[in-house]
Amino acid sequence: MHHTHFLVREPLLDPQQRVVGYELSWQQPVQASGASAAPVVALESLLNFVASHVIGGEDGETWLLLDKILFLEAVPDMLSADALHRMPPARTVLSLPAATLANPDTLQAVHALRAGGVGILLRNFARAPAGLRLASLASFVEVRFSGANVATQARAYAALKQSGLTMVARPVSNWADFDACAALGLNAFVGKLHLTPRPGNTARGINPAQAIILQLMQMVKENADLAQIEAVLKRDPTLSYKLLRFINSAGFGAAREVQSMRQALTLLGYAPLQRWLTLLLATASTTGYSPVLLETAVVRGRLAELLARDTLGKSEAEQVFVAGMFSLLDRLLGMTMAEVLETIQLPEGVVEALLTRSGRYGPYLALAEACELNSDLVAALAIALKLHPEEINQAHLQALAWAQQMAV
Repeated sequence: MHHTHFLVREPLLDPQQRVVGYELSWQQPVQASGASAAPVVALESLLNFVASHVIGGEDGETWLLLDKILFLEAVPDMLSADALHRMPPARTVLSLPAATLANPDTLQAVHALRAGGVGILLRNFARAPAGLRLASLASFVEVRFSGANVATQARAYAALKQSGLTMVARPVSNWADFDACAALGLNAFVGKLHLTPRPGNTARGINPAQAIILQLMQMVKENADLAQIEAVLKRDPTLSYKLLRFINSAGFGAAREVQSMRQALTLLGYAPLQRWLTLLLATASTTGYSPVLLETAVVRGRLAELLARDTLGKSEAEQVFVAGMFSLLDRLLGMTMAEVLETIQLPEGVVEALLTRSGRYGPYLALAEACELNSDLVAALAIALKLHPEEINQAHLQALAWAQQMAV
């Protein structure tokens, strides 16, 4: 294993801003902008590492990321890598520079992979090689937008889309460009665009469902009587329904079907109830761009929690989870973080983490955040928290898998 690399993920969004999949890569040193692509051995180690952490379950064969697709950079030598056979073909896409198809051996290897169902994404694509049926070679084509005229470029690529390929735009650096792509049905790798507020989002503040959840969180924090909590939950039938669904989901592992609210609350206990309400508060968001933000919040919360667990212990790590989930609440609710914190009473450590990434919990949140970006901060924070790249990368993939189980 490479003990020096950190895993970076970038979401691929469909036109509705839902996460279709992720590109996973090793962090590239930021200063080396003109550097060549990652070496083969690093790419192979990434494939091996990913395969050993996103496949599991009872049978050791389950794809833990459910319906998500993973995009991994590849070079021709990798097309026959052993680790590829462990990955589910329909969920795996290797991205290759289009020019490599000029080599007959590469072309043959790509044909074999496509026949086996593995996805291929072509980068730096100019036009289809003469006499080749593009759709038989690739499932995705990456469209690189230059600053010139995105709308014109997008139209040119929309014509390609007729061939049954999925078009993927990159880089999409502002919401206007995203909308131009979405209008033509292009998916987009968005870098960190999804973390920037979308202009013209007027839905601000807290809707009635969220108000009830906030009230419940307050009650749980004060260890209110279960009967009182149950009474409040019953005011919102969808909440009760979601709670029962959560308890009866495979993820929670109740031995028998739980029918009553009281039974559900008793089984859960206060800490898991608080965690479930946290997840729910974010999902009750009504602002226009929540699917990707929500998934980011869940992954970030879980990753921060896993990173903190060994050092801080389980119950404090729960608080780190809350901090991670809430770190995007300002964007989910269309409010400033200060306004969010006025509506909900949180422990001091969580507030410090949210406002300044300081205190006991802040550095774990900062580290989980840095893993979303190709950020040099990751290494510095890892050293400060005495965490190894291997542990962080493992937690990253576990958090990604956990978020999928939660989303069901």
